[in-house]
Amino acid sequence: MNPQPPAPTCVRHPDRPTGLACTRCGRPACPECLRPASVGQHCVDCVREGQRGTRQVRTVAGAVAGKTAAPYVTYALIVLNVAIYAITAWQSKNLVDNAQGGTNFFTSRLFYDWVLVPAAVSNGDWIRVIGSGFLHYGPIHLALNMFALWIIGRTLEPPLGRLRYLAIYLVSMIAGAAACMVFQGPLEATAGASGAVYGLFGAITVLLLRLRQNANQMFILIGINLFISFSIPHLSIAGHLGGLVAGTLAAFGLLYLPERLGAKSQEAARSIGWASIAAIGLISLVIIAVRAITLT
Repeated sequence: MNPQPPAPTCVRHPDRPTGLACTRCGRPACPECLRPASVGQHCVDCVREGQRGTRQVRTVAGAVAGKTAAPYVTYALIVLNVAIYAITAWQSKNLVDNAQGGTNFFTSRLFYDWVLVPAAVSNGDWIRVIGSGFLHYGPIHLALNMFALWIIGRTLEPPLGRLRYLAIYLVSMIAGAAACMVFQGPLEATAGASGAVYGLFGAITVLLLRLRQNANQMFILIGINLFISFSIPHLSIAGHLGGLVAGTLAAFGLLYLPERLGAKSQEAARSIGWASIAAIGLISLVIIAVRAITLT
């Protein structure tokens, strides 16, 4: 009598005899290493391989769909702005608006060191280009910007993806500072997140147009804000317009330019989008540098 051949063992657990096998690769596998499939059951190795080969669903901007549902960058930016405001308010020892409509934050060392003054940037204080975008003159100034950021950011961040969203925010901030450097006086002080927020206004308008949705509300909102900017004295019109133009162009480069240039793959489209955002940021920095040189 011939001896009966040994039972096959699981490929991942050689000490476990099994009569089961993967219907995809045919290798023996124990119940722990098998997963239900549309036809039969697959081993964990085949399941993992199949997941690697499955193309991820992406948004029109190239972000992984559903991956950035929670707008954590928006929340982080709001917390950062509020925290910096709290520091400057505490340092100034004056939380009540004065008769001029703003709090005397220039007695705050942080505010004094970060507020955007073109002449100071020309002397090497480049921290003001970014730092000024996180300063605010008073609680109303802060509340208006943070409310707009909260409303727009929750809608815009998920389809763009966190990194692209943050990049457009920062590029708009830098472009707003560049416009202030060029069109404002050398000793004129500017602060606020308005340039970055206006950039998000432009970006979400471009997104709505790309998705073939009605963007009339955004056009109206931008128009109202521009009217306010031109009507109320001491508002940074240059900073607002600079941020708006930069955010709009960055979103156009991200959402429209890849198709216009005939990008053949998602990777190529993402590269073109990132290059567009980087180009706008670089141009803004060059403008700041040139203006700084002329002021020295």
